[in-house]
Amino acid sequence: MLRNVEIKAKVRNLDDIVSRAKKLSKSEGTWIKQDDVFFRVPQGRLKLRTFEDRTAELIFYDRPEGDGPKLSEYEKYTFPDGSKITSILTHALGVKGYVKKDRQLFMVGQTRVHIDHVEDLGNFMELEVST
Repeated sequence: MLRNVEIKAKVRNLDDIVSRAKKLSKSEGTWIKQDDVFFRVPQGRLKLRTFEDRTAELIFYDRPEGDGPKLSEYEKYTFPDGSKITSILTHALGVKGYVKKDRQLFMVGQTRVHIDHVEDLGNFMELEVST
């Protein structure tokens, strides 16, 4: 399995965080719209992330609950069109929940800086480093 370390935090001052990310990355970042469907599974988490161009990534991951940095182990597979696999997994496993977000991605060295606006939840930042 692949592994990364990630830390997430609620963002109170979005403009300040975006400004800092732009400075550190020396870029404007990349905008990504993501629709995640989480499926019911006995262990870990299984989600299908669909993008605007209809491509999708099926991602299984396992990480501890709680605050602070977390080691996450994951596997993922990309589909050229996610509509059929969404239907299959929905019928086979059932849906646990949905998360829709607009993500601004910055790269700072080996660190992925995600600044997310999550529908109905607000703004968040995630730092992610592959191990």
